[in-house]
Amino acid sequence: MPTRLPLHLLLLLLLAGAAHGHLGISSSSSTDGGGGLLLLLPADSSSDDDGAGGAATRRTVLRLPSAAAGEEEEEPPPEASACEMTYGFLPCTDTAPGNLFLVLAYGFLMFKAATYLSAGSELLLQILGPGIVGGLFLPILGALPDAMLILVSGLSGTKEVAQSQVLIGMGLLAGSTVMLLTLLWGSCVVVGKCDLSENSTAIDSRDTKGFSLFGSGVSTDVQTSYAARIMAISVLPFIIVQIPQIFKLHSGHRLAVLLGLIVAAVLVLAYCLYQIFQPWIQRRRLEYAGLKHVMSGVLRHAQMHVFGRLLHEDGTPNIPVIEKLFHKIDLDNDGRLERGELQAFIIGVKFEDVDLDSNLAVDQVMADFDRSHNFVIEKGEFIDGILRWLEEAKRSVVTSGSYSKKFLQDFHTRTRDEHNLLLGNDDNDVEAIENPTWTSFKAISLLLLGTAMAAAFADPLVDAVHGFSNATSIPSFFISFIAMPLATNSSEAVSAIIFASRKKQRTLSLTFSEVYGGVTMNNTLCLAVFLGLVYVRGLTWDFSSEVLIIFLVCTIMGLFTSFRTNFPLWTCFVAYLLYPLSLVIVYVLDYKFGWS
Repeated sequence: MPTRLPLHLLLLLLLAGAAHGHLGISSSSSTDGGGGLLLLLPADSSSDDDGAGGAATRRTVLRLPSAAAGEEEEEPPPEASACEMTYGFLPCTDTAPGNLFLVLAYGFLMFKAATYLSAGSELLLQILGPGIVGGLFLPILGALPDAMLILVSGLSGTKEVAQSQVLIGMGLLAGSTVMLLTLLWGSCVVVGKCDLSENSTAIDSRDTKGFSLFGSGVSTDVQTSYAARIMAISVLPFIIVQIPQIFKLHSGHRLAVLLGLIVAAVLVLAYCLYQIFQPWIQRRRLEYAGLKHVMSGVLRHAQMHVFGRLLHEDGTPNIPVIEKLFHKIDLDNDGRLERGELQAFIIGVKFEDVDLDSNLAVDQVMADFDRSHNFVIEKGEFIDGILRWLEEAKRSVVTSGSYSKKFLQDFHTRTRDEHNLLLGNDDNDVEAIENPTWTSFKAISLLLLGTAMAAAFADPLVDAVHGFSNATSIPSFFISFIAMPLATNSSEAVSAIIFASRKKQRTLSLTFSEVYGGVTMNNTLCLAVFLGLVYVRGLTWDFSSEVLIIFLVCTIMGLFTSFRTNFPLWTCFVAYLLYPLSLVIVYVLDYKFGWS
């Protein structure tokens, strides 16, 4: 009786076969009735046929266990496959295309795990509010996928296997840090650039000079430079663990690893406590949440008070309705909105129970809309500003494509909840959430699902990277350095670029602060996990070139960003060039000078 294969596993087989170019599926059986499926991938279809024995040696196999319950899996012929299935049932292969497919598949699952952890963390923040949650749990949860991959890279197998695979963990650690401070940092400068004034300060929302290397750029606040200094300090454990290599000592290596582990753990705790007792990032989020609540209130008011729908059925903006809203606010009909007219309108908008400062709200709207900086809002500026608000509302609320009153109501409810929670209205936190029980259940479920996925697929991802490295003879460090950070940091990178695209100093400050915070957690929490693994398993610390690039990139970018708040566009090229330079340094030191 033929073996039945679930549809999703069959698709996996077909995709892997398509990646190789040929597909063959056969049922293996033994005299005692055991069976399984073998996916035969010809290694060289151009060679001549030399008999059954030769065909077997030219074929590699992506193996899956038999679907028959209670049957023991028959061992494949030694010449058919040398790979070992993770957990005994996940597919494996010895070919480069097959392993590349598995790296992409498991990398996507790790990306989803990171996404679930991020979504669950945000919901948890809604339930419990800022403070310990925002300062302690959220940074740790954000670094969890990287920490999990680093842990499993050297946790299983013999000491020799662990020593070989732990290089993947170091590649992820270095690659994640370098990617955040080079590619992501430079991209945020590019998408967030504004015109620079005479004193080199970026002018919010004004971008008329194109890609002028010295005439455009970004500005941040002083507190963001504090975050950069903290990031620079976080490289201290790397220096400690390298002391025996720096001074060419023949002993004390394990002691240096232990001291580095202790210092990294202390820095993790100190950084989390700093976030709890000095929550300036959360105060900045409060300001941003206040602006979003003004946005939602104005849009909701316009939607509900006879102006008509702001969006058509297909989601496109209704410009005539936006123009009606402008003329309603323009009390003296002079074609422009002055501060008093705007404040009168905002006071008339019902913001429910949120204690909103109308003066601050007017300041925020004026700063967001008045791109000509003439202290009035022209009609064109008003229309452009409302369109930007609508686009942000679309991104904030997931809908099925129908933009109606319910869509804006959802956005208004969300922004009200964010404002209340960040403001610290503890008495109203539960009431601000329509269904706290369901929200709590959803938050816990997302966190558990993300954690379980990260734990389950970290090991097979490491195995796939190691297999791809063996099949292509490319060092596993370079594969994990380039590819694995994309799986664990993609969602954070997209959020950072969206924030930076608003071209505002306060959102850019928050964006860069998050980048520096992510690097700080890599240099402390993730390094602590790595050092703990090296110490417990008795592995050899032989990562001088890798530590050097982390130290160089963090030190250069840390010093570069710690003592300045204005960054012209040319600075993005400094960040971009550090990425390939890091790879070149590791290659030259390890394979030309024999550091490894």
